[in-house]
Amino acid sequence: MQVDPARVARWVDGFADRHGPPSTTALSHGLLLTAADGATAELYAPPGVRRTPDLVAFAAAATAPRRIGLLLARKGAVAVGVAAGEELIISKVDTRYVQGRTAAGGWSQQRFARRRDNQAKAALADAAELAVRLLLPEVATLTTLVCGGDRRAVDIVLTDRRLAPLAALRAERLLDVPEPRRTVLVEAITAARAVHILIRDPT
Repeated sequence: MQVDPARVARWVDGFADRHGPPSTTALSHGLLLTAADGATAELYAPPGVRRTPDLVAFAAAATAPRRIGLLLARKGAVAVGVAAGEELIISKVDTRYVQGRTAAGGWSQQRFARRRDNQAKAALADAAELAVRLLLPEVATLTTLVCGGDRRAVDIVLTDRRLAPLAALRAERLLDVPEPRRTVLVEAITAARAVHILIRDPT
């Protein structure tokens, strides 16, 4: 499940009410809460948040405003942006036509496949240029880069050598987003800042 950083403390209070006061263990990626009845809750820190020793520090770090780079790519659409806290301060969306698959066989199918591949490559090249122009100048101010959409498309964009400093900031979290649009980019900020929680009930 995903929880807004501002609601983490309240969520933990509810967990304690249901299962008993938990003990807290610091993990490399967040915190592990272990309740008296054996239930556990693993809190995954949002990208850009460093390791914290306890719940108070975790909540403070998760809610603190951070500059986050965003790169969303799917098919022929790409959206890049920079968020300062919850506000999108830099953004650009670009769409390039990529032909869909065809049911035709033989030579026609091969011709359409080649055309589709060329269109996809051109779209990803445009996406890399967009990232170079908008994100690369901001790289020194970013705490992390959160990507979303199609993993293979994102991987290809970040293989551009010019984007190596940006790729070094890439978070493990991959956002599941539809075809990138500005509204999708804005919504991605919430998903990028969310605390992921994995609950295991007592056996």
